[in-house]
Amino acid sequence: MREEIDTEAGTARVTWHESRDARWVLAVSHGAGGGVEARDLQALAAVLPAHGVTVALVEQPWRVAGKKLAPAPKTLDVGWRGLWPALTVPGLPVIAGGRSAGARVACRTARELGAAAVLALSFPLHPPGKPEKSRADELLGAGVPTLVVQGGNDTFGRPEEFPEGPHALVEVPYGDHGFAVPKRAPLDQEAALKVITDGVVEWIASLGRPS
Repeated sequence: MREEIDTEAGTARVTWHESRDARWVLAVSHGAGGGVEARDLQALAAVLPAHGVTVALVEQPWRVAGKKLAPAPKTLDVGWRGLWPALTVPGLPVIAGGRSAGARVACRTARELGAAAVLALSFPLHPPGKPEKSRADELLGAGVPTLVVQGGNDTFGRPEEFPEGPHALVEVPYGDHGFAVPKRAPLDQEAALKVITDGVVEWIASLGRPS
């Protein structure tokens, strides 16, 4: 099911992948360089409903409007806040998620919006080649249980660069910022995506059954 939601930043779009036995909702948005067709988002939408998780793939207003460049972080937050009420299903806790820029949005707004947890896919810890410009404060300030899923070769921050903190981390070996793996890697693309989906399923199970 697909629906459009008006926000102060424009019209957003949500595509629902519903679970028949839903215990959680995972609302997950894209990054600044692509949409919800990203391989990791599609893999989660395909796998998680069988594990009691309804997945809501969120397209930010700038993407719905056909723009090629994402707006400033504050505007991204405005769009996310505006569509959040539409993501809440009565009786189901919502995990705020996103990839890259979307992960930053989820971390910045999680506590304010009452998210049960945060899923940060390819968290951009710093711009490529500029580790001094760290965004670790956004991740560490999420204030709720957080899982980072990071490619081993992500130029925006490799797993070993992440600071210690109240978050779990799953590494996708050889994966880049989009979780693509080289053809010469010991695991293929399907296996890399399974690392992601298995890790997320296990982490959500570790959160315990929602009351």
